[in-house]
Amino acid sequence: MKQKVLFILSLLFGLMFINAGLNKFVNYMPAPKDMPEKMQKMGAAFMEISWLMPLTGVAEIIGGLLFIIPKTRALGAIVIFPVMIGILLTNYAAMPSGLPVALALLAINLWVIYENRQKYLPMIQ
Repeated sequence: MKQKVLFILSLLFGLMFINAGLNKFVNYMPAPKDMPEKMQKMGAAFMEISWLMPLTGVAEIIGGLLFIIPKTRALGAIVIFPVMIGILLTNYAAMPSGLPVALALLAINLWVIYENRQKYLPMIQ
C-alpha cells in the first residue's frame, strides 16, 4: 500500500514539475491576475537574469522525469530539491498563501529522499 501511495504521489509530483518546467519555455499558463505586487516584482527580477528561468525549467523537466521513474526517483529527488527550496523561500517571502502547497511538495520530496537514504550513503562516506 505504501509503495502505491508513493508511486501516485511521485507521479503527480513529477508531472507538476514537468508542467512547470515546460511553462518556462512555452509560457502557456498565464500568471494569475491577483498575484501580490511583491511576487510580481520578484518574478520580474528573476526574468532580468536571463539564464535563471531556462536553467530552472531544465532542472524541473529533468527532475520531474527522473522522479516519476522508480529506478531514478532518488536522483530526481536530489535534482528537484534545490528548486523546491527556492519555491518554498519565494512563497515565504512574497506570497505566504502559497506556503501550504509548497510545504506539501517539500514533504513529498523529503519522503522520497528518506525512502532512498541508503542510495545516498556512498556519497557521504
